[in-house]
Amino acid sequence: MTHQLDSNVLETVMELLSQSGFDGIPEAFRILLNESIKAERSVALGAGLHERSSERKGYANGYKPKTVATRMGQTTFSIPQVRGDVEFYPSALEKGVRSERALKLALAEMYIQGVSTRRATAVMQELCGLDVSSSQVSRATALLDEELSAWRARPIGSVPYLILDARYENVRHAGAVVRCAVLIALGVREDGKRSCLGVSVSLSEAEVHWREFLKSLQERGLHGVRYIVSDDHKGLKAALSGRFAATPWHRCQFHISQDAMQYVPKIEMRKEVGADLRDIFDAPHRAEAQRRLDLAVEKYRDKAPKLSEWREGSVPEGFTAFILPATHRRQMRTTNMLENLNKQIKRRTRVATLFPNEQSLLRLVTAVLMEISDDWETGKAHLTINPVN
Repeated sequence: MTHQLDSNVLETVMELLSQSGFDGIPEAFRILLNESIKAERSVALGAGLHERSSERKGYANGYKPKTVATRMGQTTFSIPQVRGDVEFYPSALEKGVRSERALKLALAEMYIQGVSTRRATAVMQELCGLDVSSSQVSRATALLDEELSAWRARPIGSVPYLILDARYENVRHAGAVVRCAVLIALGVREDGKRSCLGVSVSLSEAEVHWREFLKSLQERGLHGVRYIVSDDHKGLKAALSGRFAATPWHRCQFHISQDAMQYVPKIEMRKEVGADLRDIFDAPHRAEAQRRLDLAVEKYRDKAPKLSEWREGSVPEGFTAFILPATHRRQMRTTNMLENLNKQIKRRTRVATLFPNEQSLLRLVTAVLMEISDDWETGKAHLTINPVN
C-alpha cells in the first residue's frame, strides 16, 4: 500500500525551513520522520487510518512520546501505538534507539573487551558521531555501573507469577574459559504487567547461587508469589524448597516435551510422542490430564518402557498450571516469555564472544534487561490479575 504525504505536513516543513533556515532542520526532520513512521504503521496494520480493508491486521491506538539522542540533539518523536494481532515499532527509530543506547552499551562493550579509553573514544565517534574525551569515557563508564547497580537493587513488591531460568555465556576465569550462568527472574505484577525483576551472574547453577539470588529478591521486597514456573534445574528446585517452600512450582511444559525425546527409542516415534504430550497438556483440567497421561504410559509400556517410566514421574510436574485461571494458563505454562528475552540478550552478548570476568557480563546483560523491562512496565498489561479472595 502507498502513503501520500499530507500536504499540510509538507507546507509546514517548507515554511519552517524558509523562515528558520538551517536552524529549522531538526524540527523539519522530526516532522518528516513522524510522518514516515505513521506510513510504516499503516503498512504493518494492512490499512491506513479509518480505511476499511480485508487485509487489516490490527488498529491504530494513539501515540507515545519517545526522546532520542540524535546528531541534531535530543529529539522527541511520536511513536504510533497499535492494538490487535500485530506488533509494531518503527524501523527508523530502532536505529535512533540504538544510537541513544550506543554510548552505554558501547562503553560496556569497550570495558568488556578491555579496550583503552583512547580506543573507546574513537569507537564512540564511529558509532554515535560523538566527540568525547578519554576522561569522559571513564566517567560515563562509572556512571553506567552506578545506574545498573541501582536498578538491580530497586524495590520489587507483590508479584503473583514468577518465572526463573538461566542462560550461559563464556567467561575467562582463573586463566581458563568457563561457562558462566546468568540467573534471571521475570514476573507478572499485580497490575498484570511484566517486569524483569533481577539478574545475577554465577559460575554455576548450584543451589547456593540460586538460593542467594532468590534471597536477594525477597530482601528487595518480593512477596505475594502464588505460582513459579521454571525448567527442571536441580539447584533451583532445591533453593525453591528453602526460599519458597509453600509456593506451587510448575515445570515448563515446553522443556518437558524436549526432555521426553531423550527417552524415545526411535526417531520415527518422536512426532507421535510429541502429539500425545500436547494432548495431555491441552486437557481442560488436571483430572483429565492425568487420565490422558495414564493412557499414554500404558500405550508405550512395551515399545518404550523408559519413556513410560519417565513420564509417570516427570509429566505431572507440568500439571501445576491447572491451578491458574484458564485465561492465564497458556501464557504461564512455559518459560517462553523468558526464552524470548534470552534471544534478545544473545543478540548483544554474541558480539563480545568472550567476557573477561563475571562483572563485565553482568553489566551488559543488566543494560539489556533494563531496556526491555522499561518497555514492559510502560506498555499494556500482559494479563488481568484478580486479587486473592
